[in-house]
Amino acid sequence: MLESVFVFQPSAWDDQNWTQISGLPLEEIWLPVDDTTTIFGWYIDSGPSSPVLLWCHGNAGNVSHRLENIRRLHQRGISIFIFDYRGYGRSTGVPSEAGLYQDALASYDYLIQQRRISFERLIIFGRSLGSSVAVEVAVKRSTAGLIVEGAFPSIQAMADHHYYGLPAKWILDVDFNLDKKVRLLRVPLLVIHGEQDSIVPMAMGKQVFDAALEPKQWYVVKGAEHNDVPYVGGESYFLELDTFLHRVVPK
Repeated sequence: MLESVFVFQPSAWDDQNWTQISGLPLEEIWLPVDDTTTIFGWYIDSGPSSPVLLWCHGNAGNVSHRLENIRRLHQRGISIFIFDYRGYGRSTGVPSEAGLYQDALASYDYLIQQRRISFERLIIFGRSLGSSVAVEVAVKRSTAGLIVEGAFPSIQAMADHHYYGLPAKWILDVDFNLDKKVRLLRVPLLVIHGEQDSIVPMAMGKQVFDAALEPKQWYVVKGAEHNDVPYVGGESYFLELDTFLHRVVPK
């Protein structure tokens, strides 16, 4: 499967005391998705009235690689549920496009049905490949808002840029057509992109933004590449997220 080379790049789990290392109240969550797949995630609680971010990460690594980013959000009074897709970290199964969507929808349903979190407190966040996953959830479920960062229109758009128009559909069983899905959104949207992104050029993020309906915002982090947006953006970046979250989530 060429998807495992070009698209899905999970990291094996490093069994450490992540709660102690991060200083975060990491609650371990195990969610059975189907007969062969159980996904793992962390819930980080900031209180009963806090905005809740459902985090759909990118195509590489696992949840442990996002802890510093999560810590900065938790410090601002935001709750987060971050999960690993099937085949990533401690989650079982084999990644696929349909499988990632299924995992994210199961995570959403867990928050609504088991934790009794109102959709009015819930915002979906997707980074890079996770942007398409996040939009899938926002189109199929009720949510207060959506944030995507480093988003690209489709796998074919990425192939056009990096592989001189290689017909991705001939060799990859994935599409991740965000350009098509984002047009179906009916919720407030924040699109974030690094100005110097060489993996997903800023023009691709702007294409996603332009395809979406209002209400929407476009936020560029000057000098940022693809994987360092929160760190280059610093306090201004986190203030932008915080402002958006508290605008769409009622007090």
